[in-house]
Amino acid sequence: MPAPRPSPYACHIFVCVNDRQGARKSCADGGSPAVKQRLKAAVAARGWQGRVRVSQCGCMGLCAEGPNIILYPQKTWFSGVVPDDLEDILAAVEQALDEAGAP
Repeated sequence: MPAPRPSPYACHIFVCVNDRQGARKSCADGGSPAVKQRLKAAVAARGWQGRVRVSQCGCMGLCAEGPNIILYPQKTWFSGVVPDDLEDILAAVEQALDEAGAP
């Protein structure tokens, strides 16, 4: 069994990019792949690489409320995300970095 270890990131941003191809509502219907790319660019612009990771994930189970983003280990969930929400999400990430004492 692999040895568990703490995350190397002070904050890990998961963006659901699940795409059901129109069969049912999914996070991709709300433009989540573009949101993920904008978050990645914002993290890079703020110099947070190595402390913050932006990853895509599949369904989180709430696509009807999507796009969904969750921050870990903070367990902070954002639903119905639109591009105008990114500054609020980035403010939550910055607060998480401050609380983690990340350099």
